Amino acid sequence: MSILAQAETETLFKVLDQSVTILMQQLTVSYVDALIETGDNLLSHSVHVEDGKPDEQQVDALQKLYQSVNLQSFDAETIRRAIQLALLKAIHNDRVDPNHQMTPDSIGLLTAYLIAKLVGNNTELSILDIAVGTGNLLTTVINQLQPERSSAIHGYGVDNDDNQLAIAAMSMDLQQSPVELFHQDALDPLLMPKTMVAIGDLPVGYYPLDERVKNFKTSATNGHSYVHHLMMEQAMAHLLPGGWGVFLVPTNIFQSRASQGLLKWMSSAAYLQGLLNLPKNLFLDDKSRKSVVVLQKHGDKAQQAGKVLLGEFPSFEDTRAFEAFTAQIDEWVGQNIIR
Repeated sequence: MSILAQAETETLFKVLDQSVTILMQQLTVSYVDALIETGDNLLSHSVHVEDGKPDEQQVDALQKLYQSVNLQSFDAETIRRAIQLALLKAIHNDRVDPNHQMTPDSIGLLTAYLIAKLVGNNTELSILDIAVGTGNLLTTVINQLQPERSSAIHGYGVDNDDNQLAIAAMSMDLQQSPVELFHQDALDPLLMPKTMVAIGDLPVGYYPLDERVKNFKTSATNGHSYVHHLMMEQAMAHLLPGGWGVFLVPTNIFQSRASQGLLKWMSSAAYLQGLLNLPKNLFLDDKSRKSVVVLQKHGDKAQQAGKVLLGEFPSFEDTRAFEAFTAQIDEWVGQNIIR
């Protein structure tokens, strides 16, 4: 990030943070709720007042803050980064559930890099995020890929948490990002068109409603099913023939008791093209470590790669090793992927 971009990000973050602080005190709400209100105020170019709150003095203070920045002068990435900084503060202030925390930028950049290599620049691109949350992963990917493409990327995001979706909607509106959001259980029938790519930083755990997923091939024969297995199956089913799935999953996904059912479904619906472990230093311990699984839906020009892409990303701080690893990925794509 350039010094100018960093300065612009910090300027916008300070406006967001100072506005949130005022609204938290005036409205007696959490940091996240005050951030959503701030975003809505910026979008409407006004300060929403209800039952005399915020009071006139604080309305004036908020208006001065909003007038100190011109959103039109910031690109989408600057806005996304500023909102991300505010959400990181919200995680600390509001003690956010780990399943609701944002996907780090570094992982979003890796996801975008892989998608760019796999699909190229020649086809129209549509992306489904099956677990969109606050939208940080999806907007990171779109913002990275869009400058290289002549046509707009169409994004779709699904989540059943209305608070998370409210943050995503606010963030995407401020970024003017072309994304449609759907408030629903991701395992119910999906309402958007089929897409070329599916992504997701998948929540890990059990899905409690056994009857609703009994027709899924990844559902457990006894007891609850793993939600990350079910969501992968759902996302892949919603891809166009030959489409790509790039998902963040537990590193031990193929070592669990349910992995046999997962592999059985995978062999019938998709090609396992890659499994890349993320750097260890991104995670607190081995239990929380994640990998990127790369799947390709059957159909069109899709075929099983002669050699599955396996490996471990070096630390992002080791520039030379990281460049050498991405060069290996480039070579693998050239040898194995037909577009």
